[in-house]
Amino acid sequence: MSSGKSINVAVLIPCYNEEQAIQKVVTDFKEALPAAKIYVYDNNSNDDTVKLAREAGAIVRSQSLQGKGNVVRRMFADVEADVYIMVDGDATYDASAAPSLVEILIKNQLDMVNASRETKSEQAYRKGHHLGNKVLTKIVAMIFGKGLHDMLSGYRVFSRRFVKSFPVLSPGFEIETELTVHALELKLPIAEVTTPYYARPENSYSKLSTYKDGFKILKMIIKLVKNEKPLLFFGIIALLFFLTSFLLVVPVISTYLSTGLVPRLPTAVLSATLMILAFLSLNCGLVLDTVTQGRREAKLLAYLCIPILQN
Repeated sequence: MSSGKSINVAVLIPCYNEEQAIQKVVTDFKEALPAAKIYVYDNNSNDDTVKLAREAGAIVRSQSLQGKGNVVRRMFADVEADVYIMVDGDATYDASAAPSLVEILIKNQLDMVNASRETKSEQAYRKGHHLGNKVLTKIVAMIFGKGLHDMLSGYRVFSRRFVKSFPVLSPGFEIETELTVHALELKLPIAEVTTPYYARPENSYSKLSTYKDGFKILKMIIKLVKNEKPLLFFGIIALLFFLTSFLLVVPVISTYLSTGLVPRLPTAVLSATLMILAFLSLNCGLVLDTVTQGRREAKLLAYLCIPILQN
């Protein structure tokens, strides 16, 4: 890395029962970035993860609240550095790519560099995970804008600006989605670099559930749409109410025009109620959109309060 001053780099490794892989992860990153501090944040492991991480030379800390998002919140709050590398502790990511990722971040004054996964083994990336990642990434791109091709990568490099102004809300594996949407919504400078992705070590098992965690991520996307794009969210609900109301009232109006009578009074009342709900939903969207704009401005001000890293 070429820089006018010494850059303080911290490697953050969230861990839960990774005794088969953690020593390799710590050792590989110490070799790739000799001057960096390696932090392992244990999340209630019941194996030898903590012991082996310490033996490998990592600074080991713990987070009792279960979930990757809770660990990331604690890491971002506790650790002081100029550049942060976040990587899973399962030895599937390429530590040798770290110096170039940091170099790209610093040289281009970016806030996030995402390591897009290039599979090096059929066992590395389950088909269900790969398909789910593609679908969820496309959904986020459609709603919040294009920026990344591998939204759920667990290997990223961040600026201090990003880390210290990012309000972590996700408790679990939804954290990658939240990181991505935060960067896209604030239009922060980001990049993506393809890096190798390997299979887990023998006798090491993924903690991800294809369907369970996939639905959690989808739920998080819906929540983020509601929070970050309320006019779109409540506008869709208003449109559904409006269309349902319209379909119900058409035969009522047709009968009235033909006979002068309203024999389907309950249907007419239901249609009117749905139309009122449509306007209320649209009004909620308009009001909350103004609130969201204020929140977005507050996030940007918090972000701008942190000096940029000069290269």
